[in-house]
Amino acid sequence: MSVTFTRRAAIKLADNGARPLSAPQRLTVLGATGSIGLSTLDLVSREPERFKVVALTAQSNAAKLAQLAIAHRAEVAVIGDERCLGELKSLLSGTGIEAGAGEGALLEAALRPADCTMAAIVGAAGLKPTFAAARQGRRVALANKECLVSAGDVFLQEIRASGAELLPVDSEHSAALQSLAGAERVAVERIVLTASGGPFRNWPVEKLKDAKPEEALKHPNWSMGAKITIDSATLMNKGLELIEAYHLFPVGVDQLDAVIHPQSVVHCLVHYIDGSVIAQLGPPDMRTPIALALNWPERRQTPTARLDLVKIAALTFEPVDESRFRGPSIAKAALARGGSAPAILNAANEVAVAAFLDRRIGFLDIARTVERSLEMAETQGLIRATESLEDVLAADAEGRELASQAIATRN
Repeated sequence: MSVTFTRRAAIKLADNGARPLSAPQRLTVLGATGSIGLSTLDLVSREPERFKVVALTAQSNAAKLAQLAIAHRAEVAVIGDERCLGELKSLLSGTGIEAGAGEGALLEAALRPADCTMAAIVGAAGLKPTFAAARQGRRVALANKECLVSAGDVFLQEIRASGAELLPVDSEHSAALQSLAGAERVAVERIVLTASGGPFRNWPVEKLKDAKPEEALKHPNWSMGAKITIDSATLMNKGLELIEAYHLFPVGVDQLDAVIHPQSVVHCLVHYIDGSVIAQLGPPDMRTPIALALNWPERRQTPTARLDLVKIAALTFEPVDESRFRGPSIAKAALARGGSAPAILNAANEVAVAAFLDRRIGFLDIARTVERSLEMAETQGLIRATESLEDVLAADAEGRELASQAIATRN
């Protein structure tokens, strides 16, 4: 039997009986060489009898992809950059592992029969493969934000149509899933996601103007890829996660909030109408929510550090200072606007983060670029309904163009 407590998504709270518990879980990892992919495969390596790796993909790191494919005896390895296919084939020669490259091969890999697909390709590049994985009608462990941020309603239509099971991998949404288990939607008052505050939590705005990429990449608690680490520094990641939470859980825009929690121990707080607050606590290690997504509703042993609350001694919480960190408020405004606004926001943010990492704009220009892009989209009548993946991709392209224009004319 499957039970869903969400208004929009297809998160199921019981095993759907799709495979015998004794059979290895057939697993595909889209984005195997990124931080989520590597953490996933670390867990797989600890219980190899429980998993059969079907497909692994990466964008351009052929050497690491080949190493992982061989170590986990994958059926196929696919590299997004077709220029890397020769290297990948050479490294896999004699192993019996198939090698492929390009968008077509990525989609084919995502469509290979698997009990679970870890969707961990960063950015809009992960949209098409994750949509393809959803069409299988099995489990999708979602680490790609864009599927819900840029294509929320469209992606969930695909999930519902195929009967797929959607489980969040972000620590905050995994925490919300656990804190909401068994809840009636009318009993939920609000959902509060926590944010570490990043490396600039205590920096005054005057200092933020001169923040350098290497400083922004020094996250105090989490080990993540460059793009999401910058998003954490701007707190735009929390804005994107609020949009995701809106699509996943039974709340309105006005029932979503974020709070700064420097220790990164509490990942989400669910407030109920009787005054109760249920929170999930865990170490700042992505292997905990990944393990839950792979094994839900079962819990498995993980190698993560155990919490010692006596040693931690204090858990503190602070409001988000929107005068310095505009990301959450910009994202909530785009969510309230609806239509293609969140897709434009996400695309503009990707462009702005890349420009900051290239030292073409300043740290505070990231949020300004996103906000200016949304203003230009509104003025030009570009915010409209998205009814298909093609509509989402068109909005993404428009958002990137608007951001490029905003950067070019920012002075």
